[in-house]
Amino acid sequence: MMTRALGSPVEYSGHGVIVDIMEGFIGLVGRFLGLLISTSIFLALSGVFKLYFSFLLYGVPPKWNLLGATFFLIFAVYGLNKLTDLREDVINNPERVEYVKKLYGGMKYAVMVSLGMALFLGYLTGWKAVAVLIFPIVAGFFYSVRLLPGYPRLKDITGVKNLIIATTWANGTAFLPSIASGGISPLKVILVYYFFFMKSMINTILFDVRDVEGDRLNGINTIPVRFGVGRTRLLLLIMNSSFVLWLLVAYSMGYFIQYLPVLIFAIINGYAYVLYFSRRGYKPGKFLDIWVDGEWFYTLPLAMVL
Repeated sequence: MMTRALGSPVEYSGHGVIVDIMEGFIGLVGRFLGLLISTSIFLALSGVFKLYFSFLLYGVPPKWNLLGATFFLIFAVYGLNKLTDLREDVINNPERVEYVKKLYGGMKYAVMVSLGMALFLGYLTGWKAVAVLIFPIVAGFFYSVRLLPGYPRLKDITGVKNLIIATTWANGTAFLPSIASGGISPLKVILVYYFFFMKSMINTILFDVRDVEGDRLNGINTIPVRFGVGRTRLLLLIMNSSFVLWLLVAYSMGYFIQYLPVLIFAIINGYAYVLYFSRRGYKPGKFLDIWVDGEWFYTLPLAMVL
């Protein structure tokens, strides 16, 4: 009786300490992920993994300067976007706004330095690589300004933002390995380009589903705002289904055979996160960034094992 009575408080206290440690650790991890996502470091790293996977699809050794250039370019472009879109993000992503406001001054300088580093690292491969890296900057300028008085900006036209983002991702991911290696079949380049273009197109529209409330209030006419979440979900499923035909064409040409299980996994994964994050009434948080933007963190290791 005495042993049990004396032991109970000790066991409870020990359990309480463990719970506190676990909660503290989970909170620390959450804040760390929030920092990485809010400052675009997470997305930049994901872009590096995506480019590495593209090198594997081509069957050529990765060029480390191009991986570095990709990291710095994504950090710069998306960091600048986060600095300029604070008004919309107050509704869509208030947690990110808090991070950006705290780091606003440092992020401005980091964006400029990162852009310079991206172009320098790209120049080590050649001017063609620099041209690919400059494209997002030029596209972002024309995307944001009003080219002709009385006409809408490109960003005000439904779907143009998604096309520009998808084209930018596909240009870098498909063309940089091709430029670095040379002698790659044009059809293989087209297939790789389509894969990464459509993946990026699906992902950017899915993020518009998350931001639909803030975009509607700010008059931003995205695809989910204009057509509704239900029709957007159907569109995303159709787009993801196009990979089935893509895979058949690639297989018939003898391309990417080694990575066939990985590509099938990527297609199934696309169905899964489209259905999960476009559910009626569901409001995605950081989990959307981790699963969708971070898909190359778990796809690339699977490909490297194969």
